[in-house]
Amino acid sequence: MEHEVYVPFPVETVRQALAEPERVARCIPGCQLDADADPGTPGGRLRLRIGSSTITYRGTLTVTLRGADTVLVEASGMESRGDGSAELSLTVRLAAGPDDSATTVLSCAGTVTSTGRLAEATGQAAESAGRRVLDRFAANLAADLTDTPPDTQDSGAPATAALFDTEVPPPSLDPLSDADADDQDGTPPAEAAHARRTMIGRSAEEVDHAPPRGRYAPVPAPQSATTSATLRWAAPAAALALASAVVVGRVLRRRR
Repeated sequence: MEHEVYVPFPVETVRQALAEPERVARCIPGCQLDADADPGTPGGRLRLRIGSSTITYRGTLTVTLRGADTVLVEASGMESRGDGSAELSLTVRLAAGPDDSATTVLSCAGTVTSTGRLAEATGQAAESAGRRVLDRFAANLAADLTDTPPDTQDSGAPATAALFDTEVPPPSLDPLSDADADDQDGTPPAEAAHARRTMIGRSAEEVDHAPPRGRYAPVPAPQSATTSATLRWAAPAAALALASAVVVGRVLRRRR
């Protein structure tokens, strides 16, 4: 069978991707790799749909580079339920697209030798299944290349350096953390300086439970003017009442 598929990436990028057997196996539709699969010769399960039936194989896959524009893919497997087997030899040639150098044309030519259920399928059903697998493989490869982040190993400092180079804001307990804690000439006000001096030598627990200062200090409840006025006149009135009671008491005693 011969078939052509397109991948919207340059030839060199696609060639490097096809040189990785594990990536090739991961992009095959219906393939599930084993957890302990060898990256050089990945193994696992492949569910292949032929017509109205589905065949599951267990096998391995190998990839061999031949020159700058040819990749040989070979795979073999046994039916997980049955005695059938299948062997694939697929030659993939890479070429730039006719109208766009950022597109790669994969010209695939391969043969399949099989026994069991796959051998019982008609030639038309097998060819249709093969074309469908190659089309979906090209789509999965394009999606895999799109999701792959660019290589940052040659960019100098590691990517984590930017995280540790970020400026850390001052702690909230620092009386100088607010923007209005300093005046124009950079001298802290008396309240902030006093708060800073009182925190020196105190334990972390005491500092954590210290009442907030500065702009975040709690505002005392306002006291009304009527309350202060009442207290101002209450004391003299009480003294006057007490003196009147004493005078009345003495008068009553004299009359008796």
